[in-house]
Amino acid sequence: MHSTCLWAMVRKKGSLILCGAFLFVAWNALLLLYLWGRPPIGRLGEGGGAEPGGKEEWGVGRGKGSSVNLAGEVIRLAEEVEIQLETQKKLLKQIESHRAVWARQKDVGKRETDYTKEVKVEVVHQPPKPPLPLKDKVDDREQSEDKHTEQKLVPTAAPNIKLEQNLANEIKEEVVDNSELVTSAASPQVVIPILVIACDRVTVKRSLDRLIQYRPSPELYPIIVSQDCGHAETARVIGSYGDQVTHISQPDLSDIRVRPEHRKFQGYYKISRHYRWALNQVFNTFSQSTVVIVEDDLEVAPDFFEYFRALYPILHSDPTLWCVSAWNDNGRDALVDPSKAELLYRTDFFPGLGWMLLKEVWDELEPKWPSAFWDDWMRQPEQRKERSCIRPEISRTITFGRKGVSLGQFFDQYLRYIKLNTEFVPFTKQDLSYLLKEKYDETFIKEVYSAPLVKIEDLQQGGSLKGAGPYRVQYSSRDSFKVFARNLGVMDDLKSGVPRTGYRGVVSFLHRGRRVFLALPEGSMKYDISWS
Repeated sequence: MHSTCLWAMVRKKGSLILCGAFLFVAWNALLLLYLWGRPPIGRLGEGGGAEPGGKEEWGVGRGKGSSVNLAGEVIRLAEEVEIQLETQKKLLKQIESHRAVWARQKDVGKRETDYTKEVKVEVVHQPPKPPLPLKDKVDDREQSEDKHTEQKLVPTAAPNIKLEQNLANEIKEEVVDNSELVTSAASPQVVIPILVIACDRVTVKRSLDRLIQYRPSPELYPIIVSQDCGHAETARVIGSYGDQVTHISQPDLSDIRVRPEHRKFQGYYKISRHYRWALNQVFNTFSQSTVVIVEDDLEVAPDFFEYFRALYPILHSDPTLWCVSAWNDNGRDALVDPSKAELLYRTDFFPGLGWMLLKEVWDELEPKWPSAFWDDWMRQPEQRKERSCIRPEISRTITFGRKGVSLGQFFDQYLRYIKLNTEFVPFTKQDLSYLLKEKYDETFIKEVYSAPLVKIEDLQQGGSLKGAGPYRVQYSSRDSFKVFARNLGVMDDLKSGVPRTGYRGVVSFLHRGRRVFLALPEGSMKYDISWS
């Protein structure tokens, strides 16, 4: 029964198809006969009388008026159909081209939406170990929904110029609006992981407490604590934070074979090994594009994350920069301007102590990473390559760790007096392009070398100086720099000829409320590595 009904349906459908095909062929044959007998357009006055002013006109036949009239009407309709078909063909081509634009815009928007959803799924369903997202970009806001739905455009039988103009305007507005939508949606923020280098200090809790307190987003600023030394009590402290941090452990705890005279520096060798391992984890295992490195004895300022977020684009876009540091080596209370918390500088001296590094720079440094004293190695010209770092007027980190491999070097004399910024500065809302080299150098050199040249005695006595400066004190040798630096209260050591916080040989600081530039003679801006 079922097969019989099916066969009947097939026969019925076949009959309909044959009938339709017959009607189609018959109509086209009739139309062809009429068109075949039609004289050329513009010559109808000679035979068919179609040309106005000719011997005959429409409706006046040669003995067969009614049939000629009918034939002429059919021909006129056929011509109109051809004109309308041509117009509709152009319109359809226009619609197709704009549909292709819409399709591309919708495809981009869909990819952005899928990308956002994918990242959100990772954040929500992420396992507690490790909580670090493996992608380096996360959308910080929901993608806005498309306010303009695609209009279904159906051409009418007789389109006119006004309709086409309105259609073109609607299409143009749609494309512009969609472009703006995609631009606003495609604003991913870079994930900036914080790498905490830890060993055997249980006081790492102080550092982690501040980082977690000020962190605006766990997704955008995942905290990785890399522990060396295998110290159980410190590991318990780190583990107490649960999935708020990712705890990784450097696996090689063995002693490092060193020269006999370097046995007392075993700790520096282990630190360098640990840094290399930890940075490889961040960049190669976790696939991040940047990182901010802090040590377990650093406390951060309230705008620590804001500072690095705002400066990441500057670091990324300026090839003459290779790091951003939160530290001012001459950041003691008396040497900084408390009213200029937003003030930032370029410096040729690698500061460390809370600093941002890009993956491409790590790829350059990692193959030749030193076995010890990595920070002084970074300050050598072979690594620096005349690149600079950004540093603040007021430090965004302070160190509370007197205990360590350096045995308190500089701590009692300098580090314990560094001022930590307490005022939140909205750096991401400021124009920081003044830090790009071309802009910065022009302004900086003009400001330094237009400042009055004074003697150190003038600064110390101050009676003859009017106003808050700036003033310039000039040095011309390693020894003169050290003498002036000690008398003015700034750090007097040089690394590869570069003074701490120096830029183009200039150290900027406050002395008794006056801005001072301790500077090389104008034009003498090459560092002499023998000054180290």
